[in-house]
This record gives sequence, structure tokens and C-alpha cells, in this order.
Amino acid sequence: MKIIAVIPARYASTRFPAKLMQDLGGKTVILRTYEAAINTQLFDDVFVVTDSDLIYNEIVSNGGKAIRSIKEHESGSDRIAEAVENLDVDIVINVQGDEPFIDAEPLAKVIEVFRNDLDKKVDLASLMREITNEEDINNPNNVKVVVDQNGFALYFSRSVIPYPREKNVGVRYMQHIGIYAFRKQALLDFYSLPMQSLEASEKLEQLRYLEFGKRIKMVETTHVGIGIDTPEDLEKARKML
Repeated sequence: MKIIAVIPARYASTRFPAKLMQDLGGKTVILRTYEAAINTQLFDDVFVVTDSDLIYNEIVSNGGKAIRSIKEHESGSDRIAEAVENLDVDIVINVQGDEPFIDAEPLAKVIEVFRNDLDKKVDLASLMREITNEEDINNPNNVKVVVDQNGFALYFSRSVIPYPREKNVGVRYMQHIGIYAFRKQALLDFYSLPMQSLEASEKLEQLRYLEFGKRIKMVETTHVGIGIDTPEDLEKARKML
């Protein structure tokens, strides 16, 4: 299997404009993320996919590989699908551009799903972690997922799922961690399919995969990514170097 990492990198960001081009210990956030992905040694290749000339030039001028998006895209899956359409690749890992402190362990877990999937029943793999704090469970920014007995996703929601009508029945609440691994064909299928009502309602692109019958294998982890969403996050990141 040929496995690549793709880092979708938009210049604009609602909460923190141009965050990927901010200085982080002498290098930009996006360059540090790119180098961290390479340093995991998990991938046959690593690409940044961007709508920005600034980000494109930042990667290429430092000896990296970048792909310029041709179209405007509503989701990361769309951006990645356009980029990999003509690449010779089997598995594509989506790495978040604002997480320069990449942990290899969770990435290795989603890759392992496909190494073990000899019958090719898995279209995507992703991560989830248990949350127990009531505030975290009720927070609509924490996307929850429920799975079947084999670990395949049944549904993702910003709402509390399952609803706790009965207490003390051993329900675990699982938060979706947005690291994805895709079969290339699943990405290309997504790119050609229209948004349906569930995705539109929840604003969760993974629901499009479920609505069209794709199978998402969820892997439990304790991993919590360190993302840079605000100037305060950037200051914390600088102290971690």
C-alpha cells in the first residue's frame, strides 16, 4: 500500500486569521506541521494542499511538496480529493495543519486499520476518545460518535448521543477526534456526491460518507491534539518548543 499524508491548509481562519503563517520558534506553524508529519516516518510522501500562494511558496521554498487548490472547497475532504485525484496512492491520511506537535501513535493506529483490512471492508478510519465530564458531553463543539459492536460508526452528532433516558446502563460517551484515513476511492466518491440533509443540519462532513453507505472504522485513543486556534494557543505552543 502506498500511504501519503495530506495537510489541508487554508490561509483564512475565522477565529485566528493567517494562523498557519505565524512564527513558531523561527519557523511558520504550517512548516513545522509539515516537517513533523515527515518526521513520523509513517508516510511514503507528505503534501500540503492550499488555496494560498503564501502557504504554497512557504512549503516549496523550504524544499517541501505543496499542491495548489484549483477550486473553492467547502470541506477538507473536497480539498484533499481534488489534490489526490491524479496521484498514485492507496491510503490518504488527513493531518491538521494547525497541529505542529504531531503524535505518531494515533496516526499509526488509523494506518494499521487498513493493513489489517484484508477484505477491504473499511472506507475510512478515524479516532475517538472517551469523555466523562458533563460539560464536555453537552458541548456542541465536541462531536460525539456512536459505534456498532465491530467499531463502525453509526452516527456522529453535536448533540448528546445516546440520549441518557436510562441512567446506569454503562453507556460511554465518545468524542470524535478529527484525524482521518481514507481509501482513495472513498475520497473520490465523496467529491462527486451532493451534500444531504444530515450533513447540512449538523455541519459535519463525515455524515455524507454515512448517508451514502461508506463504512467508517473508529479506533479508540487517549490522544488529545494540541491545535492552534487562537493567539493564546500560539503563545502556549511557543513555550513548548
